[in-house]
Amino acid sequence: MSHTRDYRTPNSLPRPAGHLTKEDLEPLVKDAGEGNPSAIHTLLKMIEPVVVRYCRARMGGRDLSYLSADDVAQEVCLAILKALPDYQDKGGSFLYLIHAIAANKVADAYRAIARDRSEPVAEHPERPLIDNEPESRSLQFDLGARLGRLLTSLPRVQQEILTLRIAVGLSATETAEALGISPGAVRVTQHRALTRLRGMIRDEEF
Repeated sequence: MSHTRDYRTPNSLPRPAGHLTKEDLEPLVKDAGEGNPSAIHTLLKMIEPVVVRYCRARMGGRDLSYLSADDVAQEVCLAILKALPDYQDKGGSFLYLIHAIAANKVADAYRAIARDRSEPVAEHPERPLIDNEPESRSLQFDLGARLGRLLTSLPRVQQEILTLRIAVGLSATETAEALGISPGAVRVTQHRALTRLRGMIRDEEF
């Protein structure tokens, strides 16, 4: 029976985190939804790095008042766990639900900080800083802020595709499953987004 399956055994493990296609997730999600502890543990191990990368990319890796990207990622994972028992596979992918919950939680975080005027923040998320040297931090902050502003000028679907493909590292197929579109549409939209981004960067002499 599926609820007795032990995902701690090597032969039962799905592919490594980062490969989250429907074929990988479907049996695991089913068993997790039925309360299999090892399936729940394995599912969390698979999706948590993806959720964290998404939240950090959308929030820039910095705190929004009392909220950080990692805090939001934890809220996303908890919401996914709560949704498991009622989840029904209707031919789509569980990645679609993961993305929907993550996008909503990030939006909630920005709405929450918008209500808290005690700590002004930038309107749009910035890219995370990747170096601790003061000069590099200053440069990365400036580059991140400018690139973040350019990204927010793109249509929302282009923003999401660039986030999932580049920041999160999903494949075109995984990104398609997360957004409910075809892999071909992902590739075309990504190409258009990058072309438009390059044009804007050239216009700003960036």
